[in-house]
Amino acid sequence: MFIKTFEEYQTAYQQSVDDPESFWAEIAQEFQWRKPWKKTLQWNFEEPDVKWFVGGKLNITENCLDRHLAERGDQPAIIWEPNDPNEPGVTLTYRMLHDQVCRFANVLKRNGVVKGDRVCIYMPMVPELAIAVLACARIGAIHSVVFGGFSAQSIADRINDAKCKLIITSDGAYRGNKEIPMKNTVDDALIGCPTVERVIVLTRTRTPVAMFKGRDVWWEQELKQVTADCPAEEMDAEDTLFILYTSGSTGKPKGVVHTTGGYMVYAAYTFQNVFQYKPGQVFFCTADIGWITGHSYIVYGPLACGATSLLFEGVPTYPDAGRFWDIVDKHQVSTLYTAPTAIRSLMGAGLDFVKGHDLSSLEVLGSVGEPINEEAWHWYDDNIGHNRCPIVDTWWQTETGGLMISPIANVTPLKPAFASLPLPGVQPILVDENGKEIEGNGVSGNLCIKFPWPGILRTTYGDHERCRQTYFATYPGLYFTGDGCLRDEDGYYRITGRVDDVLNVSGHRIGTAEVENAINMHTGVVESAVVGYPHDIKGQGIYAYVITDQQSDHDADLTKRDILATVSRVIGPIAKPDKIQFVSGLPKTRSGKIMRRILRKIAEGDMNNLGDISTLLDPAVVEEIKTGKL
Repeated sequence: MFIKTFEEYQTAYQQSVDDPESFWAEIAQEFQWRKPWKKTLQWNFEEPDVKWFVGGKLNITENCLDRHLAERGDQPAIIWEPNDPNEPGVTLTYRMLHDQVCRFANVLKRNGVVKGDRVCIYMPMVPELAIAVLACARIGAIHSVVFGGFSAQSIADRINDAKCKLIITSDGAYRGNKEIPMKNTVDDALIGCPTVERVIVLTRTRTPVAMFKGRDVWWEQELKQVTADCPAEEMDAEDTLFILYTSGSTGKPKGVVHTTGGYMVYAAYTFQNVFQYKPGQVFFCTADIGWITGHSYIVYGPLACGATSLLFEGVPTYPDAGRFWDIVDKHQVSTLYTAPTAIRSLMGAGLDFVKGHDLSSLEVLGSVGEPINEEAWHWYDDNIGHNRCPIVDTWWQTETGGLMISPIANVTPLKPAFASLPLPGVQPILVDENGKEIEGNGVSGNLCIKFPWPGILRTTYGDHERCRQTYFATYPGLYFTGDGCLRDEDGYYRITGRVDDVLNVSGHRIGTAEVENAINMHTGVVESAVVGYPHDIKGQGIYAYVITDQQSDHDADLTKRDILATVSRVIGPIAKPDKIQFVSGLPKTRSGKIMRRILRKIAEGDMNNLGDISTLLDPAVVEEIKTGKL
């Protein structure tokens, strides 16, 4: 399972292509199964229908917790670093984590949750969030974690789509110098959520909250009613483990479904190899568990490998821009896995915040969420890794479950800003607009995958046709990633960005249609169009063109503030446009894609370089664009 040299990587990769079933079967045997599988893989990409380890029985928490107790019971499983550096942190050993997961699993059962029920989790980055996730998995309930920055409307949409029975939240959350009202947001969401029968509330900020009799219970009170005896539910390898909602090119987020066996094997295999994790090291992934990165590389991947995972409640700039480096120094972190947005933000703060911190414990650096630009890569390499820590620039998606194209630390030769080579089991292919394969090196095209891997999504919850249309219908017989990609002369892959109507803002995918729908809810808006543009910190910013029925400058200022408030209320602050331009009309073309290409050019300040797009437009519209009247 552990690749140590580039030659071993080449051998493993070739084996994974020549005989993928034997390759993955051998890896899967390293885990604890209740019953062995009868068939390693069954698949087609037409329906699509993908099943791994067919007939195998297991529980993922037995692999993440129980099997480590004999040898690693007293080893830290989770180290929690709170938002406020003056607040004491928490270290949970594997034995302590096992105990708390079993207790909370019994709380869920006491509150009516059974195998197959959906549970929504809307919590701050505290140890109880990881405990809640694992407790659901312990009893076979399906968790749907919603990022703590989303609005009541976004929560309600996800609860109703999954028909959740129970929601777990907290009274409030700390994030930087802000206190966020979690329970109040949930109460607003639940006005339109008839399937929710119970709300479990954790005490975090001691903010006064309303507790509805017969529906709401306190986490701490419920724990007093249960024991730590909770045998793990036997699950089929293809039973759903979790639903995680992600933005698409339509306004409605889609619930990506991952199943138990394949996801576990893939998350653990990629964690172990890409980061070259060694026993006793501290692994620090700075993501939120509300995103796939937190699922796979804070919770399931590290714990399945018996690792020590550091969970951080706060933000990299609070109380100042040295917080990450404080944490690395304090906990002797070996691997730091963070986003280019955070790196660029810390670059901008200057090196004074880095000085005085001992970063000598670092052995591996990682980047996730979006392609890292060369300037940020070199800053990270020079000032944090001191040119001795490999940077694993990882490409993957919510839908892939785990890392897909990435260097393996200290194994793969590096190139700044290149995701480098596919991991064993991953068979990428570049195609042109018509789906024809682009062969050889020194080429670019649309990135697809031609063969399944264990972590691939199985469906979109409650709407399998949407899964087929989104990922498998564009290029028949292939999984379409939605990303453009360059393959250089050495066969190294570099992701060039989304080719559909999805933005990558601070590493988070946001659908243009989703933002447009939110803007259009504002009473003063007639129509809107949203595109991405280059942003120094976020990578991509959100640029909104808005037609309103307001005319005066005063009204426009009011409308801009109101639009930002509306987007924040409907989706969450993460989706607020960075720039809003009020326009009298939008370019009329036969194609929405052409219109967006035009608007993108304007947002980028490239109005005189419309090229062949202008031939498809009315000359009067072209003139409006060039003179800035649009």
